[in-house]
Amino acid sequence: MSKRRRPLLEAPELKGLDFTVAHTAAADRWFVDLFERAVTERPNDAGPAGLALVAVGGYGWGHLFPYSDLDVVLLHDGVADIGDVAERLWYPVWDRGLELGHVVATASEAVAVAGEELDRATAFLDTRLIAGDASLLVAFDDGIEALWRSRADACLAPLAEVVDDRHRNNGDVAFMIEPNLKQGRGGIRDIQALRWASRAVPGFAVDLLQGLTAESELLFSARVELHRHANRPGDVVALDAQEDLAQAMAEPDAGALMKRLAEAGRRVAWNSDEAWERLRRRRVTTRREPTPLSDAFEVRDDFIELRSGVDVAERPLLLLEVADLAAQRDMAIGRATLITMASTLPPLPEPWSSEARDLLAAIFLAGAPAIDVVEDLDHFGLMSRILPEWKRVRCKPQRNVLHTFTVDRHLCQAAAYSAALADRVVRPDLLVVGSLLHDIGKGYSGDHTEVGMQVVQAIAERMGYAAEDVATLVDLCRLHLLLPDVATRRDLADAGTIKAVAAAVDSVEFLHLLAALTQADSQATGPSTWGPWKADLVAQLVERTERFLNDGQLGEGRSDFPSAETLDLMTSRGRAIEGRGSTLRVVANDEPLLFSRIAGVMAVSGLDVLDAAAYSVDGMAAAEFVVQSSTGAPVEWEPVAAMVDEALAGRLALSARVARRARTYARYRRRLAASPPRREVYVDNSVSEVATVIDVHAPDTIGLLYRLTQALGEFGLDIRSARVQTLGPEAVDSFYLCDRHGKKILDPVVLAELDLALREAMGEA
Repeated sequence: MSKRRRPLLEAPELKGLDFTVAHTAAADRWFVDLFERAVTERPNDAGPAGLALVAVGGYGWGHLFPYSDLDVVLLHDGVADIGDVAERLWYPVWDRGLELGHVVATASEAVAVAGEELDRATAFLDTRLIAGDASLLVAFDDGIEALWRSRADACLAPLAEVVDDRHRNNGDVAFMIEPNLKQGRGGIRDIQALRWASRAVPGFAVDLLQGLTAESELLFSARVELHRHANRPGDVVALDAQEDLAQAMAEPDAGALMKRLAEAGRRVAWNSDEAWERLRRRRVTTRREPTPLSDAFEVRDDFIELRSGVDVAERPLLLLEVADLAAQRDMAIGRATLITMASTLPPLPEPWSSEARDLLAAIFLAGAPAIDVVEDLDHFGLMSRILPEWKRVRCKPQRNVLHTFTVDRHLCQAAAYSAALADRVVRPDLLVVGSLLHDIGKGYSGDHTEVGMQVVQAIAERMGYAAEDVATLVDLCRLHLLLPDVATRRDLADAGTIKAVAAAVDSVEFLHLLAALTQADSQATGPSTWGPWKADLVAQLVERTERFLNDGQLGEGRSDFPSAETLDLMTSRGRAIEGRGSTLRVVANDEPLLFSRIAGVMAVSGLDVLDAAAYSVDGMAAAEFVVQSSTGAPVEWEPVAAMVDEALAGRLALSARVARRARTYARYRRRLAASPPRREVYVDNSVSEVATVIDVHAPDTIGLLYRLTQALGEFGLDIRSARVQTLGPEAVDSFYLCDRHGKKILDPVVLAELDLALREAMGEA
């Protein structure tokens, strides 16, 4: 089989559906040969009598991907030598190392199995005769058809649950940065599930399936090329594969391909949802009378629909009204109503009225239900009626593993998350609208913040906001990264940090808006961008900045590092090394390479540094590292602490050990973003009143922190404090540095040499 598959894999003219059909035909020819040989060895020259080899599942559907399993059923009518025939069929398949799904049964036995196992029941809906007695397949098909027809509800209810579980576990093809083409919501399996359901309830999804021909072809083509690229089975389009897939599919670039896949997944998901909703309505035997919601809308069969006689052309705000009703009641808008609005609704008057602005804000202040409402509107092009700029971010991939969603879904998620924080701000309307627009610049070329400010200003003015509100929305876009950047990269106990943030935000009211946007934006980005550590840092920053804005007082920065216990250990002037949970604390004599040596041990021990902090005073130093094991297992601190002790004593070849580990594991590090990480060194002598701050942006590689701090150590600099972050593929490390005399580093020659050393340490040519 592998010899037959190789020409197909290397035939570039075979794409998508054509490949799957050609692969199916090749598999059929091989199985026919196997079947003929297997039956020639039967006793008494029985030949193929009483036997049929049947393809089922994806193979029965006639669509084999490059590394699809081969699912077959050997049907028989009770022949005695069936076991021998089966062995002669299966062993050649196994000898080739191919994945084989097989059943040996009579037609009635196979139907009985389908009645007990949903996976079998769905697989047996797609059958084709490969070789043998066609009458056995007829009996088998008739039995399966009768089973599905007679037990439609019993079969479809668990199938609907499987569909829902699959969606929860795999996310959306339309919105995931690395989508699952088969199992994701809007993927190939959803198309198959519609076909299966149609067998139980004939015709109920035929129109929806017929509308997905182009989307099916695209998903099939992408999965074929994904298998080819990886040379193995797989369904997730990882960032590593996206450029190669785009080239193989003659797309301009990976961004264009992922946008097309997102659009296809969106349409498949919509049609799938509609089909299952039809099925739910079919089961409802009691029809309720329509319930009025307003003078224009009513509830019919659990959908919000236009009331008869409403003149849509005379009511330009109807779109916002129905969206608000749907969000507030967590209900779906009827398809007929959406179609009517898409075809007859006039544009929103410009500038918007206060009623229109209030309705838009109310939609998103409803929280999570607003996301489904936007999806309903967007499927019919109605979201871009509200915001024409929406077309620029629709289905736009972000192509970085930090981001869970495409740009449009991220903006919806951020606005929905911000609704839960509305009680923290004076203007909840500006919070949700600002959240909805903060990344709108990603739909345009150039820096997304700078471009976004111009776009937001144009949108806000078109919406009729007062000048001061327009300025607030623009500033939310301009400063949406300020608080997380400062909180995670700066020393919050440094007066200069607080003064700089206070000058940027200017008022407590705006600070609260920005803090709420920061949390909502982070939560909407992905699970790795908001957690207790970051939340606490942002809270500290907001608390100190608010106090300074209110009364000009800085107060004492509350920080867990260095703790009172750590300060006591430093006073005792002894060495202490303690690991607990995910944190290592080290207290020792202050030496230039202290921080670097600890970082080197972390790298050699296979521990990824998530955060690190350093502090020194009166000849003593303390360092704290928050880490996680590269395997995810709990950290065994005893050997790590022993290695740190050896390193501080100068008894380890750390550079050699780090280099060896980096070489060994480099091959296993996958790509985490479409664009290469930045390689930048920034020096700031204004943000801190007592130290020079150096920010380093570099590709996150094994031993990076060790090499950077080793480079700093060569200058004899004192690392007063440090912040270390890993943002997907990029490390962002910030160091507060003083020279041997405790002063800032102002000598331009030294600063130039530092820049050279750090760039070399990050691996820049």
